[in-house]
Amino acid sequence: MPPLHILWRDEHLVAVYKPAGWLVHRTGLDAGETRFVMQTLRDQLGQHVYPVHRLDKGTCGVLVMALHSDAARALSQAFEHHATHKRYLAMVRGFAPAAVEVDHALKPDDAPADAPVQDAHTRFRTLAQLTLPEASDPRFASTRASLVEAVPTTGRRHQIRRHLKHLAHPIIGDATHGKGPLNRWWAERLGLQRLWLHAWQLQVPHPVTGETLVFDSGLRLGTGAVQEADPTADWQRLLAERPWSTMAP
Repeated sequence: MPPLHILWRDEHLVAVYKPAGWLVHRTGLDAGETRFVMQTLRDQLGQHVYPVHRLDKGTCGVLVMALHSDAARALSQAFEHHATHKRYLAMVRGFAPAAVEVDHALKPDDAPADAPVQDAHTRFRTLAQLTLPEASDPRFASTRASLVEAVPTTGRRHQIRRHLKHLAHPIIGDATHGKGPLNRWWAERLGLQRLWLHAWQLQVPHPVTGETLVFDSGLRLGTGAVQEADPTADWQRLLAERPWSTMAP
């Protein structure tokens, strides 16, 4: 198993780059998976690690883990009390709005029909757009996509994925909330079947000092050549090899 790319570390916490397709920890819901951040990082560092937040299996990017129980308690409370700031990047179907806020309550995915909804709010901003002169849908002569920045202010499960579906701009590669034929069309052209959702930046208070820490995945828009050794190489290829038009700020 390849080592995980460490973004930052001290004696209290560690920030790593979670690859797409890895689970954060073992779960009976995906018994066939063999790649787990917790176990790999524990072996890599030679010490126990504590999960304090989640990323979906298909999502790549910044993931923080605590290195002792007191730090885990403080970081978990920071996430629970919305003292963190998260920024994501997604590739979505069509031309998304230049900027939009979604205040759309959600039920947990596995909740019964009569379960109460939970407040859920996300801010979206389109960073770039793409038009390919190929039809992914016979109703249209071309295929459009957008790169969207997503900033969730609540932490519901699959919130960004479900809010983009609500906007009718599902994430490319989202098998649950997206469009199967479109996902397969893109996978054939990109040579990669994956969820195009990236945990770009995470801001958290340090569990001991309270200092604001900002962890960044290192992905940059419009940087040109692909660095194959970089954990963001799949996103770099997506950005470098397609004719994206950057939106005005």
